[in-house]
Amino acid sequence: MELTKAKGVSKRLITPVFIYLWIIMFLVEFVKGALLVTILPVYMGDVLHLTTFAIGLSISMQYIGDNLFRSPSGWLIERIGFRMTMAIGLTLTFIAVGIIAVTSNTGLIVLACALLGMGTAPLWPCIMMGVSAVSGENNNFATAMGIIQMSSLGGAGAGPIVINFFVGDGSYQKVFWILLGCMALVLAVSLLLPGKNTTKLVDPHVLHPEGESKLMTGGVRQLGGNLRRTIAEIKKNLNVSWMLYPALFLQSFAIGLLTPVITLYVRTVLHLTPASYSALMVVGGGITVIGLIPIGKLADRHGTKWFLHIGFLLAAVSIALFAINRSIPMLWVLVAMIGISYAFILPTWDTMISHMLPSGEKGAIWGLFLTIQGSGMVFGPMVSGKLWDLFGPGSPFMASAIVMGIMFILHLALSRQHTYSQLDTKQS
Repeated sequence: MELTKAKGVSKRLITPVFIYLWIIMFLVEFVKGALLVTILPVYMGDVLHLTTFAIGLSISMQYIGDNLFRSPSGWLIERIGFRMTMAIGLTLTFIAVGIIAVTSNTGLIVLACALLGMGTAPLWPCIMMGVSAVSGENNNFATAMGIIQMSSLGGAGAGPIVINFFVGDGSYQKVFWILLGCMALVLAVSLLLPGKNTTKLVDPHVLHPEGESKLMTGGVRQLGGNLRRTIAEIKKNLNVSWMLYPALFLQSFAIGLLTPVITLYVRTVLHLTPASYSALMVVGGGITVIGLIPIGKLADRHGTKWFLHIGFLLAAVSIALFAINRSIPMLWVLVAMIGISYAFILPTWDTMISHMLPSGEKGAIWGLFLTIQGSGMVFGPMVSGKLWDLFGPGSPFMASAIVMGIMFILHLALSRQHTYSQLDTKQS
């Protein structure tokens, strides 16, 4: 009986809308990964001969633009439609890649990177809304998030690797054509996403599989006065613990602390060759990707609490040991442990949050939560560099481990409070 039910859930999850979301996520992360990791640092430095400050400013503007516009994007989804919000964002992203491809002016490149961030800002709010609707009442949100996270990590990892094969003799013309082609394809796919119903009212079921016949219907809701109404609606219905807000920030802050220093640490402190470092990243990332869907399925069946308990605790221990370890064989074990911890965290964290959301204004609330969460990735790298300079190479890793330990404690409290609130609701 259970097996039959599980198969039915799986079949309903893999719908055209879900496949479109998967393709969009993969290709957008592919383009962003290629730009931020490979093209901008090397192209701006070696080809355009711009300053390191200009390169850093450009990359920072992308993160700032992405983070600042997530909340407005979530609000827009429920006003001008799912499809239109995504299409506007992807059009801005296409324009941004085009500007970077044709100009050597520092100001224009910085502006293009800001546009790139603004353009990709609707991606995660749209994904969250789409996954919530497609998974519906089948309680397979974590499984869906595992598949989406696999797409995100796969695209971000494949972008820098694949694009390097097309960089020859210092010419980036072919590379930019490939990226523009990817964005054109993504924009075309976004036009197949669901829009709004013609009644000009928010239709929470528009993204369900049974509503996919309305893919090309439109309708723009009047925007005037809605912002004040939205804020009032959120204040009235959003009943979450204050501890969720620092937890949202710290969850990504822990990653942000490691992002700018991991390569430098492995090369200068552990003295690994580029080939060994690449192999290490493939192993760690591969373990995470392989674990996403199985962990997501188990979380849908048994709940997210213990997976997040184990994930945060394992991450805290393994990252702390990474900071003090100098043994190369042990290094591989620690990277595997970190990969496992993130396989536990990634599909289940957003699932836990989705269970706390009220029925109204989900787009705006997802945007708000994703903005708070994304700010950790903005401040983490800044703090990381300062810690490295003041206290040595191991300090960003120890700080990240401490943050993961705090996350474990916060999640203990959050899960206990959420359980009690559910019991109170049932009793009333």
